[in-house]
Amino acid sequence: MKQYNYFLFIFIVLFFSCSNAFEKKVETSVHKQLEQFPESRLQDLYKNFFQDRFGPGHLIPDSTMAGNYLREELASYSGAYLPLIEETGWEGNFVRISTDVVKTGMLSYSAYLEAFIESANTTPETPIEAWKTEWNKILSVIDKMNLNLPDYEADKAKIQELINSGKYAMHHSEAFEKAYEPHYRIIKKSIYEEQIIPNLK
Repeated sequence: MKQYNYFLFIFIVLFFSCSNAFEKKVETSVHKQLEQFPESRLQDLYKNFFQDRFGPGHLIPDSTMAGNYLREELASYSGAYLPLIEETGWEGNFVRISTDVVKTGMLSYSAYLEAFIESANTTPETPIEAWKTEWNKILSVIDKMNLNLPDYEADKAKIQELINSGKYAMHHSEAFEKAYEPHYRIIKKSIYEEQIIPNLK
């Protein structure tokens, strides 16, 4: 019985240690985003976390179409999206890489596009139920942070409705789009380290 209680105690300690580590990582990610993008809403925090789990979120069967869309986007704006590179979510599985790295000549168009397509086509699928569980855990941490974000409850309901419908992808909020005009692609972190970093000028 003493041995059983000992192992039970160890399990409880490890559980709460892991839980505390998770909460700290979520809090760090949220604080970082709000420091960089103070106009963020819960919708934008959600987008950051789901991008960390799903990456680009879809297969790209037609690389020509993806390339044409990238060229059109590069030609559609003149401002800079900063930061050029930022990790997503609480695990940092992916990075957002601004299209400005191509626009300013820091990286070739082909290297950028290839990294994006490979990231999309090699990302394993995450079941929506697993994501629903993960998001609820993330949300419970954000709730306790008392951020007083505009439209917080409305965003919570909108996100819940989205997930309940079996979907996960969500656009940035209008406030975020207006303030920062984001232009980036999601790249798997390992691909970023192996294929992007060595080729950045």
